[in-house]
Amino acid sequence: MGIQDHSLVLFQMVKRMKKKIKKLDLWMLGELKSEVGFGSNELKDESLKGVVDFQGGNSDGVEEETEFWKQPDGLGYKPCVKFSGEYRNLSELIVKDRRKYLLVVVSGGLNQQRNQIVDAVVIARILGAALVVPILQVNVIWGDESEFSDIFDLEHFKRVLANDVRIVSSLPSTHLITRPVVERRTPLHVSPQWIRSRYLKRLNREGVLLLRGLDSRLSKDLPSDLQNLRCKVAFSALRFAPPVLELGNKLAERMRNKGPYLALHLRMELDVWVRTGCNHGLSHEYDEIINKERKQRPELLTARSNMTYRERKLAGLCPLNAMEVARLLKALGAPKSASIYWAGGQPLGGKEALLSLTREFPNFYNKEDLALPSELKPFANRASLMAAIDYIVSEKSDVFMPSHGGNMGHAIQGHRAYAGHKKYITPNKRHMLPYFLNSSLPTAEFNRIIRELHRDSLGQPELRTSKAGRDVTKYPVPECMCTDSHTHASL
Repeated sequence: MGIQDHSLVLFQMVKRMKKKIKKLDLWMLGELKSEVGFGSNELKDESLKGVVDFQGGNSDGVEEETEFWKQPDGLGYKPCVKFSGEYRNLSELIVKDRRKYLLVVVSGGLNQQRNQIVDAVVIARILGAALVVPILQVNVIWGDESEFSDIFDLEHFKRVLANDVRIVSSLPSTHLITRPVVERRTPLHVSPQWIRSRYLKRLNREGVLLLRGLDSRLSKDLPSDLQNLRCKVAFSALRFAPPVLELGNKLAERMRNKGPYLALHLRMELDVWVRTGCNHGLSHEYDEIINKERKQRPELLTARSNMTYRERKLAGLCPLNAMEVARLLKALGAPKSASIYWAGGQPLGGKEALLSLTREFPNFYNKEDLALPSELKPFANRASLMAAIDYIVSEKSDVFMPSHGGNMGHAIQGHRAYAGHKKYITPNKRHMLPYFLNSSLPTAEFNRIIRELHRDSLGQPELRTSKAGRDVTKYPVPECMCTDSHTHASL
């Protein structure tokens, strides 16, 4: 471990100590619990809706504006994807192999598919097989029938990975009549050794292996070469298709012309509230719509089913609503004049659901506001392509913040880290909620506390290895990023 890595370890130790101090601060303000019924049976749902009137506080000062747009200290980390001599020696044999082929079917939304494609390439490398261009399963929620080449630049994908894994557009004629080995239920977090022992003998015999449902199937902790391959796929090979990239870049430039901008990924669609087991608090009528949908489709509930909505909310498991996003941004010093790009599907309640946010930040845009109808027409009814446009504009923003965790937020976090640790605000929902509920807390004190809670949640470098199960494409330090004195790229 280099000096810079030791510095990062020390930095994270201090960060953990600060978190303990914050928890003590929360405990010392115990009288807050009795004021709002926090943790008691008397707490009503209305108190959880974040609808606390907030006035006062000047977020438009020059010093605060400058501070909000200030980028975190990247500690000198830069991309340095590198491979061992053993890996490079094996590459020639692997890319020349014409006997083994891996077919994969990936599912979910755009960023879930990205994750599975990354791991499909790594699995192909582990098995020494050629990878047939991944098949994208039609999404049951959005009905999007986009193919790989509609979303991603296929020729670029093949070219960047040419020395790692052979990518082919289809099975050769010699393998078309082969009955593939089919595996539908790969266990979670398997190792390269498990992959080889399970599939290699049968793959050598049959020539074709078909895998489905790769989400989180491959271990997050792999040998260094394979972690670097993950980064190479995620950050270099998976480039969006030219038409998508062109429009995304245009919209980002139109936002840039307005000055520095913030990108928000708002998770306020009906299916999000249903899946998380939460209500968005806009009105009793909309909460009833959510509860009715949840009762009709209980299989959609992915949050902990043994927890009530109130328990989920207090545990920080619910998406932030528009009122809460606005309060958080104001407390963190976002100027009222800030240009904001919001990504995501249409929120339940439409524009009404966003009023609390647009009143505080009127310079509020999405792709429909920035693009001409003719520019968006080729992407109509293609949810994955629309999500890709959102991704591009969000990744290029000066500041990014998601209202809730998810695959897009995680992917952009990794991308922004790899680009030099661009500012990424991670809402500290669990610790900030009690202060949101305290209507008697002066604005200046509220702002001070919220800023302190987020001091270490602004996109600073974090070691992936400091916590088990972290994805290297979300935390690329230390495997895929290193300091200036050791920076080298061997893509």
